[in-house]
Order: sequence, then structure tokens, then C-alpha cells
Amino acid sequence: MTRTDETAAVPPRNVWPKPGPQSEGGAALTDVVLATFRLNARLMEAAQGLAANGGLTAAWWQVLGGVLREPHSVADVGRIMGVSRQGVQRIADLLVERGLAEYRPNPAHRRAKLLACTEAGHYAIRQIAVAQHPWTSELAETVDIDDLRTTLRTMQALITKLEEA
Repeated sequence: MTRTDETAAVPPRNVWPKPGPQSEGGAALTDVVLATFRLNARLMEAAQGLAANGGLTAAWWQVLGGVLREPHSVADVGRIMGVSRQGVQRIADLLVERGLAEYRPNPAHRRAKLLACTEAGHYAIRQIAVAQHPWTSELAETVDIDDLRTTLRTMQALITKLEEA
């Protein structure tokens, strides 16, 4: 499709559909969504730097985080972390190749192996925690703890509602 074809497909503004009214809550939620996008970008930048302390990327850290306490299937890790199974599979394979994770038999499913963190993976996560804990503690000093707890409850409620849809 050429640039001319793209613009030809856009009708004149006077025939565009009009959005329905937005409540005060809807407008506030829109602002929350936009702020979340911006916060996510800053957090991902910080996570990339923190993950480097353990020789990981932010994405590798995220996947290992999903199996730190107990092994899970790749699909379960995707659900826990809110990312695609295919993306987790690609990263899981890299983690296994590098000895940071391993596949184990899954008694509940013959084909879907469990991903487990190895001792090397736990060590990498510990190296990250050494840098992450002071960083989060310092950052948390700039926000009231009750506000942080309210933010977490609100985010969890929105996640639950969106995942029900």
C-alpha cells in the first residue's frame, strides 16, 4: 500500500464516528492508562539496567521470576506474567541453553514440560536483588506507603476485571 492509498482510505473528518460520552471515571482511567504506558517505559529501562547485574535481560528476569518459587509450564508462566506463551517459550529455551533454567517432566501433562529455575538462575536473580532492593527502597521514599498500597490494589482490581473479559 502506498502513502496515497493509505490517505485515500481515511474518510473526511466530518463523517468520522463520534465517540459516546465519557464519564469522569472513564476520563480518569484513560489518564491512568496513559500514565501506565509512560511508567512502564521507565520501569523497563530501569529493569534492563538492574537485570544486567545478574547477566540477564529484563525479559529473561521476568520469565525466571515466574518460576523462582516453583516450576510452571511455559503457558502458566505466560499467564502469570501476562505475556504470550510463544514469547515465554523463546526466552525459556534461551534460559535453558544458558543453564539458568531447566525443563522437567510434568506429571499433569505429558507434552508440556515444567520450566524450573536452576541454581545458576537463582544466583543471577540474587545478583539483581542486591541492586534492586536499595533502588526500590530509595524510590519508595518519594511516595507515601499507603498510596503505594492503594495503587497496587487498584492495579490488581483492574487486572482482574480485564482478565475476566
